[in-house]
Amino acid sequence: MRASLTPDKVVFVIPGDPESRTGGYIYDRRIMSGLEELGWRVELCNLGEGFPFPSTSVRATSAKQLSALPDSSLVVVDGLAGGVLPDEMGALTKRCRLVALVHHPLALETGLRPEDQARLLRSEAEGLAHAHRVIVPGPATARSLTQDYGLEPGRIGVVRPGTDPIPRPQVRPARQTAGVALLIVATVTPRKGHDLLIEALRRLAGLPWTLTCVGSMHRDPAYARKVLGAIEDGGFTERVHMVGEVAPDQLARYYQAADAFVLPSYLEGYGMVLADALAQGLPIISTSGGAIPDTVPDGAGILVPPGDLEALAQALEKIIRDPTLRKRLGVAAARAASALPTWPESSASFARELRKAGS
Repeated sequence: MRASLTPDKVVFVIPGDPESRTGGYIYDRRIMSGLEELGWRVELCNLGEGFPFPSTSVRATSAKQLSALPDSSLVVVDGLAGGVLPDEMGALTKRCRLVALVHHPLALETGLRPEDQARLLRSEAEGLAHAHRVIVPGPATARSLTQDYGLEPGRIGVVRPGTDPIPRPQVRPARQTAGVALLIVATVTPRKGHDLLIEALRRLAGLPWTLTCVGSMHRDPAYARKVLGAIEDGGFTERVHMVGEVAPDQLARYYQAADAFVLPSYLEGYGMVLADALAQGLPIISTSGGAIPDTVPDGAGILVPPGDLEALAQALEKIIRDPTLRKRLGVAAARAASALPTWPESSASFARELRKAGS
């Protein structure tokens, strides 16, 4: 018989660099920190690099690390690892209370080879079947896990990411002169749609705009080179600024300097950067992919179908040409920000989900 769980103690199993400045890692760090502030004892088990396609040696080391976790532990496994370690998840669930944290399904990542997508779909479904509870950042991901993976809705808990409060909603004044400063904050990978964005802006080369791209260029070097090539081919090296990953204080300055936020992503499990843009009172251009319509309310942005170049170019043209539209969308964004959860609220919700898993 499994011994009783230690109250308010949890182990987070996370692959890769936990200090990475991507949405999933930021979510993990903020929740872990929030749980500690609530009095939880939080431990980190780092499985190393290479996920979701770990090497044989990394997989073997990961199995040893998981088998070394004490019996009766409450364990949260990030989906980046749990989705590719179904056997290890099965062994772990026999002696621990297992929670899967799914930011977005791995099999739905853009640019996968069909055989990799099929393999991830199978391994994710098997891994999730072993979890006592599954936590996701938004209802769109919950729907996907129910429809595509057959999970019972009652096993899934939604814990939205938090936002950092600002003194008051920052509504941008309409600019009548100079260029419109566009901002995208996203890792440069195919799912985020940077190449589509550059092509859309190429159609609008005669309009006054600049684009700042914040986010790592090292996750998919081949794709990053493709994006850089498109920028050079379009003659945009003076108008498009690829700044890479930046510290939080520098990121805040980029948000404050922007006139509009753009994210042509094909799929988002929530879209934390979109919530941050709302909190800054920025008008948004994004897509209807995944959870984005759940995050960006009507009136706060223009959402187009994922991958629709023509619709994206038209939306960008509207936002660049019309300062009144930018102001109206910004006002709605700032208003919507007041309904977003804070990180302490999100951490408290996460704690409630953990208690469900541990009961």
